[in-house]
Amino acid sequence: MSYGLLKGKKGIIFGALNNQSIAWKVAEKCHEEGAEFILSNAPIALRMGELNELAEKTGSEVIGADATSVEDLGKLFDAAVEKFGKIDFILHSIGMSVNVRKGKHYTEMNYDWLEKGWDISAVSFHKVMRVAWEKDCMNDWGSILALSYIAAQRTFPDYNDMSDNKAYLESIARTFGYYWGEKSKVRVNTISQSPTMTTAGSGVKGFGGFFGYADDMSPLGNASAEDCANYCVSMFSDLTKMVTMQNLFHDGGFSNTGVSQKVVNKYDMNAPE
Repeated sequence: MSYGLLKGKKGIIFGALNNQSIAWKVAEKCHEEGAEFILSNAPIALRMGELNELAEKTGSEVIGADATSVEDLGKLFDAAVEKFGKIDFILHSIGMSVNVRKGKHYTEMNYDWLEKGWDISAVSFHKVMRVAWEKDCMNDWGSILALSYIAAQRTFPDYNDMSDNKAYLESIARTFGYYWGEKSKVRVNTISQSPTMTTAGSGVKGFGGFFGYADDMSPLGNASAEDCANYCVSMFSDLTKMVTMQNLFHDGGFSNTGVSQKVVNKYDMNAPE
């Protein structure tokens, strides 16, 4: 059901890869709610060709950009301004760890790989906002979001340096969010999503265990990619104009649950079957 929450709003969505991606679901929901947007991803992702399917479905333009390149981002935002004038929302759904991909343990970190993943997963969010800031291309009361994970606050074995990347990402949102609010009432937030079966998430060793444990711990269960997309739409809408500089847990209650009865029963030998 569409409510027209984003009617007339324009934006840029970074990071849609395939129909498992949260950014893909966000794009579909934004389109349903009346928004127009540009889809962007790194050139290597565009060569896979799947993003063209989403672009056709949502009537969107695809513009490749390396989010770690200020030059690429400048060209992207220039194209957005030419197409839309000022924009109302940005989604940063970008993350990658070379150490995770290559199976390098956290205690044996390759620091060159660390810097690459840090730049892609966290610093790119600062670069996106910096370019938007310098080009003054956000409408007043706009909304900028990035996707995070609770490993920024808690230790999850094998999530590796992505934990550090997410912590830095959230810090950038708080700090830059202050300046955006002062300048033009633009709000900046991160959404800490449940473990979600995306291409990126499933690449983390032991991810199935993260997913199952979180589902058992959360009174509402894990939030799906579709649920996250709905939340993003609400954050892009005018219904959340006074929410900024927050890390918003969207995890079915996992972040505030000490232990669930389901988990207790797994370890209590006297619990009923």
